[in-house]
Amino acid sequence: MTDSVVEHSVDERGVATLQLNRPEVNNAYNGDMIAELGEIMSGFGNDPAVRVVVIRGNGRHFQAGADLAWIQSVRTENEQENFEVSKRTTSLVHGLTQFPKPTMALVHGGCFGGGVGVVAACDIVIAAEDAMFAITEARWGLIATPIVPQLISRMGPGRVRRYSLTCERFDGKRAFDIGLADEVCPASQLDETAAPIIDALLHVPPEALAESKADALKFANLVYDDAALDEMARPHAMKRLSPEADEGLKSFLEKRKPSWYPG
Repeated sequence: MTDSVVEHSVDERGVATLQLNRPEVNNAYNGDMIAELGEIMSGFGNDPAVRVVVIRGNGRHFQAGADLAWIQSVRTENEQENFEVSKRTTSLVHGLTQFPKPTMALVHGGCFGGGVGVVAACDIVIAAEDAMFAITEARWGLIATPIVPQLISRMGPGRVRRYSLTCERFDGKRAFDIGLADEVCPASQLDETAAPIIDALLHVPPEALAESKADALKFANLVYDDAALDEMARPHAMKRLSPEADEGLKSFLEKRKPSWYPG
């Protein structure tokens, strides 16, 4: 492990652990975390010793979505730079989706916004019963375009329409009921619940795993070319520069109700 914003290690079985490591801001992602995640996942993908990747969060929460203070700083840049930021975010989520090895998320505490996208991009999701999820982007005048395909694949269009519009919170049991989580357990038993699933994955040869995953993604329409990823990134970036986003983010940082809320 290191002191970076994403810690990582690989055990003797080839099980890699990737731990989000900004506990002081509930593991909210920023440009540094996006860059490190991409670099580490690329290394894992090219390392034949890595068989399975487990993603978890350090501290009280799994991942709190985007660091809104960072988002505010990005908004001061021009349209092209905002587009580049959204491209990097989009590429990371879809790179995780198409990663050629099995991925597993162990979710405790809060999992909001882009964190839900990371979870939905993983092959297997184990959630603590008291974990708390929310697709929060719209509440702050933003949109979740880059993660919508993963959310729909996991939850179905109807559930995504509800939870991406209301931005309401739901617990691990509800996440299991609507397909976002594959298993739910007490927070103290996340590793215990994961162990037999990891063992099952290690019984399958790597090429068969990669080819089976590629087929599942292909026929689920979760494989996109660069042009399609740009189509997701551009509205994501432009919405960040909108007056609604300006008011939504300010209301969050100033701890007040936004102007569109009655009364």
